[in-house]
Amino acid sequence: MQARNKRMSLFDLTNKNILITGATGGLGEAIADGLAEAGANLIIVGRNEDKLNALKTNIESRHNSKVYVKPFDLNNIDAISGFFDDAVKSAGSIDILINCAGINIRGDAEEISRNDWNKVLTINLSACFFLSQAFCKHRKSLGGGGKIVNIGSLMCQVARPTTTPYAASKGGLLMLTKSLACEWAKYNINVNAIGPGYFLTKMTQPLKDDPKFNEWVITNTPMGRWGNPHDLIGTVVFLSSSASDFITGQIIYVDGGWLSFV
Repeated sequence: MQARNKRMSLFDLTNKNILITGATGGLGEAIADGLAEAGANLIIVGRNEDKLNALKTNIESRHNSKVYVKPFDLNNIDAISGFFDDAVKSAGSIDILINCAGINIRGDAEEISRNDWNKVLTINLSACFFLSQAFCKHRKSLGGGGKIVNIGSLMCQVARPTTTPYAASKGGLLMLTKSLACEWAKYNINVNAIGPGYFLTKMTQPLKDDPKFNEWVITNTPMGRWGNPHDLIGTVVFLSSSASDFITGQIIYVDGGWLSFV
């Protein structure tokens, strides 16, 4: 029994401080709740302060975790370093970074505007890099160690029509994950990614409501259903915990078998 408890403690995040962007989104909210259940304290980031405060109240009422609310617009790339320093001051330190924020602007590739292209690449890729950079500098100042988990997509691997900026950003995020993993292993910083499949959220509800698209998802997913945001929790906790200490530069697809079937 003692050996079993020791093994299970590998997944314990008690007293770890985790910064998560996109915390009030469909996936981010579930991830934040799961990390708190594993014992972590959270620094939750998003643009809507009211939603962040509601999430803080919800999590703190059910888990023994401290939640810090940090409203911030990731479009403001030049302010990321100062924002991160302020988050560190609030929490004392940050042990783990979860880059979960993401947007998608659909359209035919020949019609995508420069503005829309830049919006997607800024949130989905550039902000992830500069947050990761700030995290690395912070962890180096403490002697190293730490974990970064990037939330990617099936489009780290494949593409679909009308999603060119999104696919480009997620493909870039996968290579960013690999590059930072190689470069920061010397600091004992693990950098990994998760590629969610088709998950049901407010953002994807219109897709599910389209009978033809819904049938396409179900037919091409061996497990025969859309993902529930809580299906991501185990993988996020694993990559955030000591259980993954010798894993870096990897992506785990949580997709119900979609990539294996297509």
